[in-house]
Parts: sequence; structure tokens; C-alpha cells
Amino acid sequence: MNVKKLNKALDSASSYDEWKKAAIAHDAKTGLDRWKLIDQSRRYDYVSIRVRLDLLRTMRARHDNRGLLFSLNEGIHGNMGGMGRSSLYEKSKFGTKQLIVDYVDEIVSALEHLASPEVDEISFEEKLDFFRRAAHCFGRSAFMMSGSGSLFYFHIGVVKALWKEGLLPNVLSGSSGGAFVGSLLSTHDDKDLETLLDPDYLVDKMEQETGHFRQGSKLKPQLMQIDEIHKIIQSIIPDLTFQEAFELTGRELNISIAPAETHQKSRLLNATTSPNVYIREAVLASAAVPGVYPPVTLAAKNHLGEKQAYLPSRKWVDGSVSDDMPAKRLARLYGVNHYIVSQTNPHVIPFVADGKKRDDTLSLLKDASVTTARAWMNAGATTIEKPLSYSPALTRFTNIALSVLNQDYIGDINILPLNRFFNPFKILAYLSVKEILDLVASGEKATWPCIEMIRIQTRISRSLSRILAEYDEEHVQHVKSARRRKAG
Repeated sequence: MNVKKLNKALDSASSYDEWKKAAIAHDAKTGLDRWKLIDQSRRYDYVSIRVRLDLLRTMRARHDNRGLLFSLNEGIHGNMGGMGRSSLYEKSKFGTKQLIVDYVDEIVSALEHLASPEVDEISFEEKLDFFRRAAHCFGRSAFMMSGSGSLFYFHIGVVKALWKEGLLPNVLSGSSGGAFVGSLLSTHDDKDLETLLDPDYLVDKMEQETGHFRQGSKLKPQLMQIDEIHKIIQSIIPDLTFQEAFELTGRELNISIAPAETHQKSRLLNATTSPNVYIREAVLASAAVPGVYPPVTLAAKNHLGEKQAYLPSRKWVDGSVSDDMPAKRLARLYGVNHYIVSQTNPHVIPFVADGKKRDDTLSLLKDASVTTARAWMNAGATTIEKPLSYSPALTRFTNIALSVLNQDYIGDINILPLNRFFNPFKILAYLSVKEILDLVASGEKATWPCIEMIRIQTRISRSLSRILAEYDEEHVQHVKSARRRKAG
């Protein structure tokens, strides 16, 4: 099969397995599989990684477990020698340098070896201390979904692709449509997700709750009404608090909301900062687009288990206007240092070239220009702050515009719609069945080229999380046994 046919096979793939097969064949045909087998590249420090890989292999061959522990204690991180650089995943269609894959595999094998009961010369307490520190130093990955309105179906496709491959992070954030998708994931067991992520199921639910399914019109899109949105949320999302949802699924849901009043700060709702707040009202607030839908008062469970207003004097609106991608807050709360972003925000997509973070001269100059432009616009807004104060509506509009301008919208791995442009008048409208299916399929297809990069870059953190969870559980059992012996 020639390259042209292989490109067609990539474009027409209906599943990740089909896409992967075509991508591997494409690399073989173009000679890029040989590029993967050669260590050398200016894109990363291959010498340091090769030396460290050989050292770890030697220690394991000699059964030098103490030396292995010491070597791993020196530092495990995902960007050693620049091996996490996105440009290393752009050369070939599938995967990256074999040296990087081998190094990650060796780290994971070494961690699993040290965790095993066979390594008994190192005490359980010493192992537990090591794995806790290693997990803290390495960090975690988070999946962030942008504000999206009706484009949330794209997020559904991205989530489906990641979940099927076992690569969906447990730390999730979302605003507007992203908050709705995040709440689906965080309030249902894994056994229910196969159904929930089916676009036909979502269409049927909408039809049941609204009385009919809106086909919509390209010329006159029909706006979703707030009472219909409320019905859909009530029918799909269980009435759980953030803490209850975390206890059910183990997923750390984070929902961004913005204050409806001036001089108030945005909030990131989750099981840590607002454990008793109900998720349904949080989703409604995060979807309350200013000027379109009314602001929302949150609800929380009180000490008697009753539902009551949360901060009754405050109302909240769409979180994407203030903190669409709450990376800094996630880093502080969960130790996140690696971000996978599903970005559909209409005012962002046209200006994100390809979703890649680059460190070449042209990209650095572009970033510097954007930073300078932001600084000038903020300075200009400060200059006219007093005249604007005479018009509360204009002041609020300016504050929202500046908030949108000053945000960062990309992460380490960015998944963008294949079709960058969407009718802005349909963002808050009912979509046709075809549009919904196309968006879900687009989300899946856009994710497939990122799967192997995500798998490699998150494999160490996923292994550390699994090992540490098992060790923490065993530690609890040890403590309980010791208490029983003491009591007896």
C-alpha cells in the first residue's frame, strides 16, 4: 500500500485499532520506524537517558535492590533530558524514539519489582516512604475540558477514546459543557460509562426530557431553554455532593464558576474545597452564560443531611469567563504537573495553531508578542477604569473581556476539533443528530494521534498511583492489626 492510500486509511479509520494499524504501516512505509530505533536526535538528551537506562538494567541484573532504590530516589520525572517534548511525537505517526519507550518501561518494571514481596531486604515502611515521595515528586496528570456549550459532544468523543484505552486521568476539570461531561464521569461507576458515553443514549435522554428532539436549523438555531437544561441535568446526573461523588468513583471532579457580582473571586468547586456542595447546581452555574441564562445560587448538604442554599447571598455564572483551564489551582490541590486539554472554546480555537507547545525561536517570539499585547491591553483598561465605573454594565463587560484575554488555554497535550470553525449562533442551541454524531466522532478521531503520547507520558504516574494505593491499603491493615494486638 502506498503512502497516499495509507493517509486515506488514517482519515477513514472508524476505530483506534484501525487508525493504529494504518499509522504503524505508514511509519514502516516512510522509513520512520528506523528513525524510532536510532537514539540520536537534537530534540532530547539521548546520552543521559541511555546511560541511566543501562544503569537501571545492570542493577536489576545484579539483584542490587538497594542500589536500585537509591538510583530511583535520585529522581524520577517525566521530562528527563527533554524526553517529554512534544516535538518527539510529531515526527512519526505512531509513538516516538524506542529509547524513550524502553526507559519508561524500565522505570515501571523497576518500581513494580521493588514493590513486590520478593524484595524483602527493604522494609515495608521504607518502601511506603519511597513510593509516597516518588509519587509526590513525579506529579499527576489532569484532564481539563473547556467551556463549550453544545460542543460538549466533542468532549464526549475525547473521553470515550481515553477511557477505552484506560488513559483517562482521575483529576478532571470542566466549565460549562465541560462541567457537564465531567459530572457524568464522576457520578457513575465504570460499568455505566459505556452507555453514558453513547451519543444515541444522550439524544434519547434529551428527547425524553424535552418532549421531542430538536433538529435545529442552520439559519434559525433554537436556543436551549434553562428549564430544559435543568431537566436534562436532573435526569442524567445523580443528586450527589462532590464528596459523595468522589467516594463513589474515586474521580476528583473540579467545576469552574465565576461570580455574578463584581469584586468577587471565581471558585473551583471540588471534594476538597466544597465537599458538601451539590454537583447539579454547580453544573447549572457553570453553564449560566452571562446575558443568556440567569445566574445560579449553589446548594449544599447541611449537617442534618438536608439540602439548603450555599452562600445564599451569592450567585454564579459560566466559569469559562474567568478560569476555563484552572491549571494552577489543580497543581496546588492535587500536585498536578501534566495537563491533557480538550479545547472547544469558539473564541480560542481559531488562534491555537495546532495545539502543540513549541520551544523554537518563532514560537517563543510569538508567545512574547502575545504577552506584550496582553500587558498593553491591561494597562489600557486600567487607564480608563474610572470613566468605566460610571457604567456598571460596561465595567462588567470589560472585566469579562480582560478575564478571557488573560487566561492560558492550552496544556501539555491539546486535543482540538478537526474542523476549527463552528456556527457561533449554534453554540447554545439544539444540534441535529448528525451534528452530534459528527462531533463525538471528531473528538475520538482527534484523540487517536495523541493516545500513544499520553500512554507513554503518563505510564510512570499511573504505575505509582496503583502501587501507592495498594501500599496505603496494606498500611491501614497493618495499623488495624497492631491496634487489635495491643488491645488484646
